[in-house]
Amino acid sequence: MIPDALLTRLRDLLGDRLSTGASVRELHSRGESHHHAVLPDAVVFPSSTEQVQAIVAACAAHRVPMTPFGAGSSLEGHVIPLRAGVSVDLTRMARILRLSVEDLDVTVEPGVTRKQLDRHLQSTGLFFPLDPGADATIGGMAATRASGTTAVRYGTMRELVLGLTAVVADGRAVRTGSRARKSSAGYDLTRLFVGAEGTLGIITEVTLRLYGRPEAVAAATCWFETIDAAVNAVIAIVQLGIPVARIELLDEVQMEAVRRHSRLDHPAAPTLFFEFHGMSDAQVEEQAIAVGAIVGEHAGQGFARASSPEARAKLWQARHDAYYAALALRPGARGWTTDVCVPISRLAECIHATKADLATSHLVGPLVGHVGDGNFHLVIPVDPESNTDLAEAERITDRLVERALAMGGTCSGEHGVGIGKMRFLEAEHGAAALDVMRAIKRALDPHDLMNPGKILPPRD
Repeated sequence: MIPDALLTRLRDLLGDRLSTGASVRELHSRGESHHHAVLPDAVVFPSSTEQVQAIVAACAAHRVPMTPFGAGSSLEGHVIPLRAGVSVDLTRMARILRLSVEDLDVTVEPGVTRKQLDRHLQSTGLFFPLDPGADATIGGMAATRASGTTAVRYGTMRELVLGLTAVVADGRAVRTGSRARKSSAGYDLTRLFVGAEGTLGIITEVTLRLYGRPEAVAAATCWFETIDAAVNAVIAIVQLGIPVARIELLDEVQMEAVRRHSRLDHPAAPTLFFEFHGMSDAQVEEQAIAVGAIVGEHAGQGFARASSPEARAKLWQARHDAYYAALALRPGARGWTTDVCVPISRLAECIHATKADLATSHLVGPLVGHVGDGNFHLVIPVDPESNTDLAEAERITDRLVERALAMGGTCSGEHGVGIGKMRFLEAEHGAAALDVMRAIKRALDPHDLMNPGKILPPRD
């Protein structure tokens, strides 16, 4: 329980932006994952970096843990307050602080959402390209090193965050990076916090790289008799260097779910979704023709363009709803989601072996992926109260991750570590690397107050 003295201090600081109500605490007890919820003792809603500093300093004085919270869309348990304490909801820090059209950058508070930023940029000719599907907050995207459907062309948050401000466990606000496009000055603290999942500090400002909004955009789909053929087509497209903005794969199970959920008129077969960006219709046409020729060489069928904004929106909305479409295959279930990323040359082999595992399971596991960069996901609907379901989902995940690591890949391409992937970190990075990570954690958070129980597995 939180000491009364701390509650009094937080109430003096925040007034009605401190809540101990049951419904608010329940909302902040979990994200979108299958992991069991944990109620925080209190939820706070700061509106500035200075207020975050004051909250952190007060909690640190009483040794009370803190868990940052954004949109609640995380998939590996990042926002679950495992040791209760205070959930720090950053959604009221939603201002766009500065925009430089000339320098192609913008500084925002962490509660700004992806769609909010896109609306703000509509009239500028610029856009922020990352699209993780959910309308996630920028702070959450930075904390989990998110990416999404456009990463094959534009990179991930690792490349697109130029600098940030983070409040560390003693209440200091640390500013990292600069607006310069390169620097040789000092340690790269920006990338230390990007992907730290709130375990080293609470992000309160983010400066992002922007891109010119493409003048011409088109989308296309193509289906295949086998998933191997679809993946081999993707490998050929990537290796030839065609600058496709999105290459998404949905297997036959996921396509059947999408057909039901989104009323999409496509075959229930392995399907690729493409999007092409260019500064002219001619550039987009050139990309589409090249891709169409490659998929034809790999027995792709029904290569169809969707050039109108309405047709593209319907197509990508169906893709973004794939998670909920998968859950609808088993009403009442929660999603056990997992992702890996492998070198593109091993992608077909990894997916083929994963599909073989799923074929022997009593669980269904729709497969969807940002396969242009070797990243794919399974969405496994499970009954979170069924030990049989959970054990089987864990078995499938373990085999998938072991396979990806053996191929030179990673246990998570974009979901992050949170709770669910901790057990794989030593196999991926080695014991010495984990010791270095723990040393960094101790140096910045000696009392383990910042999102405790995430990323770093406890010592045996």
